[in-house]
Amino acid sequence: MSSPERDLRVAVVGAGYWGPNLIRNFSEAPGGDVVAVADLSADRLVAIRKRFPAVRTVTDHRLLFADPTIDAVCLATPISTHRPLAEEAFAAGKHVFVEKPLAGTVADAEAIARAASRAGRTLMVGHTFVYNPAVVAVRALLVAGELGTIQYIDSQRVNLGLHQFDFNVLWDLGPHDVSIVLYWLDEEPEWVQCTGGCFIQPGIEDVAFLTMGFPSGAIAHAHLSWLAPSKLRTMTVVGARKMAVYDDVQAVEKVKVYDHGVDSLSPDELRRSYRAGDIHSPRVPVTEALQIEVRHFIDCVRTGAVPRSDGEAGLRVVRALDAGTRSLRAGGTRVAYRSPAVA
Repeated sequence: MSSPERDLRVAVVGAGYWGPNLIRNFSEAPGGDVVAVADLSADRLVAIRKRFPAVRTVTDHRLLFADPTIDAVCLATPISTHRPLAEEAFAAGKHVFVEKPLAGTVADAEAIARAASRAGRTLMVGHTFVYNPAVVAVRALLVAGELGTIQYIDSQRVNLGLHQFDFNVLWDLGPHDVSIVLYWLDEEPEWVQCTGGCFIQPGIEDVAFLTMGFPSGAIAHAHLSWLAPSKLRTMTVVGARKMAVYDDVQAVEKVKVYDHGVDSLSPDELRRSYRAGDIHSPRVPVTEALQIEVRHFIDCVRTGAVPRSDGEAGLRVVRALDAGTRSLRAGGTRVAYRSPAVA
């Protein structure tokens, strides 16, 4: 564990799409210091040196894992590399931050969690949205019982692109909605159902419809797509008392609470009562979620606290995605959240 008297020295492995954002945020976070970056692409490293001239760059990550002055490793690499890299980093005594999802299979996610436990080091998964102030604000409403018993959650996460070539839209966009729903409801699903289609690339779904059923009776549905005319990032939470909408695309009023609902129903139209009351938008701090996330990682490494998005949280998301994949391959049938092979 790093000394609180000095900054946490971080190495970032992977300088592609998301890596530079992590480098910037760890560099700007109080108590953090990105000292090195590894990537197989020499061109990417040239770009990193231009933006961050004080950072050491290498093409061989093993040089950084062997460096005793580096406290933590941040993995922003392809999903298939997460397990071997994380196990190697833990074996070298490093704390590890892994970009979402934790792994591409349940077995790999469990192996990473075991490696963290054996090493006695912090494992945190980059589920950035559970650190988003608007998502946290909705969680506070649910904990306070403001909405009443949650009946269902409906989300849309669609845009034109960014198409991937080695995994489908469920594993690309799905971790966001699944991690948010599990954080909000604080329970694991009982069953999962998923349908989708491969319209641009054979064998890689670019649209998916994921549904999860929970022990409480709540149902969560997510529409995920790389093939849509406009960018939508909305989640609607319907409770027995009130309803809430979280819209991440909005610059202001990202969360709105509707005092809407059904008071009574009767076959007689005159005795049906629907409530359409006030609409309230709680104040949400304007703070970059990724900055909050990396500060949380630094604090957890220093104090030994369990991260909000720890290995177990990351494993739960992978289990849901795995169940969604099993349902997809079975023609959209409902499947158990936990595979019978690992139950």
